[in-house]
Amino acid sequence: MKKAVAKGPSSEPAASTLTASKLTASKLIDQRIEALSDWRGKTLARVRELMHEADPEIVEEWKWRGTPVWSHGGIVCTGEAYKKVVKMTFAKGAALADPSDLFNSSLEGNVRRAIDIHEGEQVNEAALKDLIREAVALNLKEKSKGLPGRH
Repeated sequence: MKKAVAKGPSSEPAASTLTASKLTASKLIDQRIEALSDWRGKTLARVRELMHEADPEIVEEWKWRGTPVWSHGGIVCTGEAYKKVVKMTFAKGAALADPSDLFNSSLEGNVRRAIDIHEGEQVNEAALKDLIREAVALNLKEKSKGLPGRH
């Protein structure tokens, strides 16, 4: 698992006493998952596993004061936990094919798309891994062409 240094302070109680610069992003994500001791923590942990299964070179980051981010050649997606959903927001989701119709949120924009996972829902894991791989391929294609990307 590739690890990146955290890029912002944590907002979760388990990490609030340490600054992000003293912890790796991966450790901060560990703490976020642990702090979410319900279905959301389990779901976020599974999302994380799928990210690494889909792309073993994915990099974990910690941005925007407490958001887990997975990147490879640019941001692939974020993993956010809210009261009723775990949200995976794909930075360039509007440019991705989604033949399995996983995207179910943030559908109106021109750039991002998201997958909201509710308690008890099962995500098509094979289709999700394909989507992750496609997002990485898009990032790398744009990077090789020298197109500006957000990192």
